[in-house]
Amino acid sequence: MQSYTNRNRQKGAALIVALVLMLILTIIGISGMNMATLELQMAGNSQAAQLAFQAAETGIDVALSGQVSTAVPITYGTQTLGDGSYEFDGSIVCAATTRVPEGAYSEDIAARAVHFDATVTGRGPRNAVSRHSQSVYIVGPAPGNPNFNPAVSTGSC
Repeated sequence: MQSYTNRNRQKGAALIVALVLMLILTIIGISGMNMATLELQMAGNSQAAQLAFQAAETGIDVALSGQVSTAVPITYGTQTLGDGSYEFDGSIVCAATTRVPEGAYSEDIAARAVHFDATVTGRGPRNAVSRHSQSVYIVGPAPGNPNFNPAVSTGSC
């Protein structure tokens, strides 16, 4: 009769163990789904940041390949690219003029280097923003302005 009472005490043990295991598996499944959702959002944010980066790079290319002016900054209003999910705006400004190093030309002519700074902000989906700056200079013959005389120090635009 002793074995019959032990069997009565163990009737619910298998059910409780099974429920605890199901609870553990449910928690693991939910946390796995949450991690997958988070990784999907992270991938989307990374893609949006790359689109903003590419928009800013395109803006730099547009600014540096267009006209330049030593008198006034040239501003590019918002330009939409691709399917409209990303855009850029920016400007190119004459920053300074400097002398060209000696020996830059084979002839003895006065030359100047005009420095330009292009600054562009690219925007992508999900409010991603990327701001890029790039500087270039153009070498050309110097007019009669003393700022461009190789014997004189650097000047402004």
